[in-house]
Amino acid sequence: MFAWIAENIATILVCLVLALVVALIVVKLVRGRKNGCASCGGNCGCCPTDCSCHKQ
Repeated sequence: MFAWIAENIATILVCLVLALVVALIVVKLVRGRKNGCASCGGNCGCCPTDCSCHKQ
């Protein structure tokens, strides 16, 4: 078991770093949603559905 881990340590570390990055992104999105941040960013000038999204 330890030999396999030693042979694949680089792959394991890369996977752990990627999992951490994904987890941080999810946490940021959840916190933003709870704080009322919209997912679109609010720039309606270049959005093709601006009239159906926000009332002006």
